[in-house]
Amino acid sequence: MPEEKNNTPAETGKDFNRRDFFVKLGLGSLSIAAAGTAAFSYQFLSPNVLYEPSPIVNAGRPENYAVDSVTIDVNSGIYLVHAQEGFFALSAVCTHLGCLTAWKPELGIIACPCHGSKFKRDGEKIEGPAPKPLPWLQTWISDEGDLMVDRSITIRSMQFVRV
Repeated sequence: MPEEKNNTPAETGKDFNRRDFFVKLGLGSLSIAAAGTAAFSYQFLSPNVLYEPSPIVNAGRPENYAVDSVTIDVNSGIYLVHAQEGFFALSAVCTHLGCLTAWKPELGIIACPCHGSKFKRDGEKIEGPAPKPLPWLQTWISDEGDLMVDRSITIRSMQFVRV
């Protein structure tokens, strides 16, 4: 009689029992956890630095501003005012809650759209909840002849830059 070959899974190399399944599942889970730990460790050890723009703003050439003009630079949050006495810069941020104010040329005032504070062209408070006037910012002429404003330095009012 011919012998029958008994092809069991162990003989064919396809033996995959319950123990091997759980070993592979455990090793896979540990490798995923290790990868997550490595990613979070890298993020924790890398520097978390906030890069802010420079507080010094180049406002351009003085001849670009007409006499008795008020110009707002929305990106830097400043007003550049060319008065008869010279140039000065004001912060465009309301002293009440930090809203960006708007120049109203028809009324000749600076108004806060959030809570109704109103300021004169020189930053003096007219009415509203703002506790202080708009601060004057340091302004000067650079060596190249451009108007420069430093938003980080406040000065006392009525200090004009004459051109």
